[in-house]
Amino acid sequence: MNTENTFPTTLLIPGHWLGAWAWDDVVAHWGDGRSSVVALTLPGLDPADPRRVSRTLDDQVAAILRVAEEHSVSPENPCVIVAHSGANAPVCVFLDAHPEWVRRVIWVESGPVAPGTVFAPDLPAEVEELPLPDWNSLGAQVSLDGLDERSLERFRAGAVPQPAAVLRAAVELPHDAGRRVPATFVCCSFASEQVRQAASAGHPMFAEVARLEDVEMVDVPTGHWPMWSRPLELARVLRDASRR
Repeated sequence: MNTENTFPTTLLIPGHWLGAWAWDDVVAHWGDGRSSVVALTLPGLDPADPRRVSRTLDDQVAAILRVAEEHSVSPENPCVIVAHSGANAPVCVFLDAHPEWVRRVIWVESGPVAPGTVFAPDLPAEVEELPLPDWNSLGAQVSLDGLDERSLERFRAGAVPQPAAVLRAAVELPHDAGRRVPATFVCCSFASEQVRQAASAGHPMFAEVARLEDVEMVDVPTGHWPMWSRPLELARVLRDASRR
């Protein structure tokens, strides 16, 4: 079994519109050569997939399980999962089903969701996918701090529309098991003190944080995409947290 001094398999799961490529700068800075760091492209976000638009939340959870099995993850050899932003839905479902497979979950500008959560319940029925919004619309929702023109161009060029079936799916957590998995929050656009206060106050976005049994928080002040704005510091934070 992994101990504090071993180097666990670490799965990097990007948020909406992103594939494994989003973690390239972080992986380049990982540095030790002994860790197994695996960046995922979730089903529905691979532009080469002819069935991309029809992929579901269940498909995404199954993909996480498949990659974990390919890297010999098991209850005796648990992994670390890093979830960015909208990756929280499939990661929460995976944690609920397989908590013993994960020795730590690291939420990057993300966090656990409540049972029954639907990301876009009002999405019109005729919408099949949700493309990356224009910068003004996106910036009104989340912070673009730290992203230069090159980063924005890279984001736009690589972004893949999010399948509507994923956005409409309710997150089912029948076992209430994810709260037992040790969690690290990498706080960027919201400082850790803000997150703690919001969780204590029962704010819907952060209420599930208060239910976790083992929580630590690390501040990396920047915008919503620290893998591009502060990749070296993020790599260090993730690497250190993954070994605890």
